[in-house]
Amino acid sequence: MSTFDDRESAFENKYAHDEEMQFKAQARCNKMLGLWAAELMGKSAADAAEYAKEVIHSDFEEAGTEDVVRKVAGDLGDLADAATIRTKMAELIIVAKEQVMTEAD
Repeated sequence: MSTFDDRESAFENKYAHDEEMQFKAQARCNKMLGLWAAELMGKSAADAAEYAKEVIHSDFEEAGTEDVVRKVAGDLGDLADAATIRTKMAELIIVAKEQVMTEAD
């Protein structure tokens, strides 16, 4: 293999790794958001875990996070508006990225 091929392969591997880490961090963020919302709704621990899974799955409806915001906002009703949910997501994605990176080391 030439140096160019080696560099191209390394770049592709790094890109794939970065995308995987981003996916894991977003899924972790969605789980934490689901647990937060479940707590606001007064769900039991078992119900909260199940609800968090629903939130994770809602992220596969469309690109971006608006599908998650819509689901959680709809479920929370008057307990939290979309802006509050987006703010919470912004806080949680930082925590999720730190956790995923720590686990990857």
